Amino acid sequence: MKTQVSRQPSVINPQHRRAFTLVEMLLVLVILATLAAIVYPKLAGRSEQARTTATATQISSFSTALDAFEVDNGYYPKGKSGLMDLVQQPREAQSWKGPYLKDLPKDPWGNDYSYECPGRHNATSYDLTSPGPDGKIGSDDDIANWSGKK
Repeated sequence: MKTQVSRQPSVINPQHRRAFTLVEMLLVLVILATLAAIVYPKLAGRSEQARTTATATQISSFSTALDAFEVDNGYYPKGKSGLMDLVQQPREAQSWKGPYLKDLPKDPWGNDYSYECPGRHNATSYDLTSPGPDGKIGSDDDIANWSGKK
């Protein structure tokens, strides 16, 4: 008994298909690129706003630590060591209960904060300033703890 094999082209069952075609892949890439072109410009300006908010938050944390230092010691840190007195006990601080900060962070742009006690703007306490994106103290983009500069 002989069996005959049909030479008709086989029909691929769509349920057994396992790969994407090149056209499908390109279509997905075009859709993703279109979505990115719409969404990216709206999110691009947010990074600078987020850095500014993070800087204001860090200044607030510094202020809390400086106030705790002042309550414990009766004065705000002075001199060049300034903010370092929040991390390491200064020689003259007899009632130091720190560290008040784990370490001294830099601002979101990688700059050091400027600390001055007594301050030019806050004569009875201190001035704390981030130079902002340009890295220069005294410019319009500074972020500080005195009114009008946050």
